[in-house]
Amino acid sequence: MIDRRAALGLLGGAGAALSGCGRSDGVTRLTFWAMGAEGTSVQTMMPAFEAANPGIKVEVQPLPWTSAHQKLLTAYAGNSMPDLSQIGNTWVAELSAIGALSPTPAFAADLSQDQFPAVLETNAIDGRSVATPWYVDTRLFFYRTDLLARAGYDAMPTTWETWKASMHAVKRAAGSGNYAILLPVNEFEQLLTFGLQGDEALLRDDATRGNFSSPSFQAALGFYKSLFDEGLAPLASSTQISNVWTEFARGYFSFYFSGPWTIGDMKSRLPPEIQPHWTTAGVPGPTGPGASAPGGSSLAVFRSSPNQEAAWKLVRFLSDPKTQAEFNVLTGDLPARPSAWAAPRVADDPYVAAFKGQLARAKAVPKVPEWERIVTEMQIVAERMVRGEFTVAAAGAEIDRRADRLLEKRRWMIEQGRAA
Repeated sequence: MIDRRAALGLLGGAGAALSGCGRSDGVTRLTFWAMGAEGTSVQTMMPAFEAANPGIKVEVQPLPWTSAHQKLLTAYAGNSMPDLSQIGNTWVAELSAIGALSPTPAFAADLSQDQFPAVLETNAIDGRSVATPWYVDTRLFFYRTDLLARAGYDAMPTTWETWKASMHAVKRAAGSGNYAILLPVNEFEQLLTFGLQGDEALLRDDATRGNFSSPSFQAALGFYKSLFDEGLAPLASSTQISNVWTEFARGYFSFYFSGPWTIGDMKSRLPPEIQPHWTTAGVPGPTGPGASAPGGSSLAVFRSSPNQEAAWKLVRFLSDPKTQAEFNVLTGDLPARPSAWAAPRVADDPYVAAFKGQLARAKAVPKVPEWERIVTEMQIVAERMVRGEFTVAAAGAEIDRRADRLLEKRRWMIEQGRAA
């Protein structure tokens, strides 16, 4: 863990100490930051929590996702953190590295039970839980069942070879000007998912250097590139697709890679005549059903909070399967606790079923603060590769070079004994 002085230096300045003033009414007041739609919806659940915990009051402060990450870092530097907050799963490593997160205490250790393994792993640093999954997501494929059937397939294949054969059949049936799959060249999630199918880590040497020249990632790059080279995917960014739902409905592409939030969009935006003709399916892998990256949000209690016990009571309340089932009704978010998937609204949705299987096969991505920047650079290089500027081998080497540059500070910190 980085010591606080180093962390403050990294954040660009030290904060003045915050002098707390006690309250005489005997009530513990928690400040809880939550983002996006969840920040609005969770407020409606606080009366139930407060009724069950009469000595605790919760102030929910909704934040936009666009500014939440920076606001947390600024609050840490200024010693003005909330008691707890919703955080993106990819922020866990960074916030843990600067010492902001309170590890899960012994009295809350059971919160690690009844969880999807890869999601739980994302919230652990050096084997110790530092955040609690709140809701989960991952990405898989939405596809047109009628167009696949017209091409001679009654279900989506589960291996790269058979899936590509089905895409060629779909492409032939779709006719000139149409494609089998949409892979926006400005989105990293598709290539990352292909890269997770191998058995080699994406970073090496204690996560201080890129491993994108490994045989397994080279296979992923080659498969990804072939989908463009063979005319199965348009060479286009997401901004060049004017309306995904219109294009999916008219058969411009038959396979679309996205997360559970897209279920609602499909139900509300596709025309009635297309509604019976789409579904979801897991990610194909080289030899069978493949992995994907776990996503979603977690609940983090901060070390600086003077109200640790009360904050963990709120985490427990929001993690309860019954509460999570109610939250799903409010937001559509998939519950982090697998037992909550038995709730009728989740269990009875045929489009959700594939997500449970995909989450069970998910793999945690490297837990380093630089990861989001690394995958951004990965996709910049991948786009240049599919446009013909790099071979597969050269692309892997270039991603490694960029990753190594981004990880330079991490290597130095490890050498100095100041990072795990």
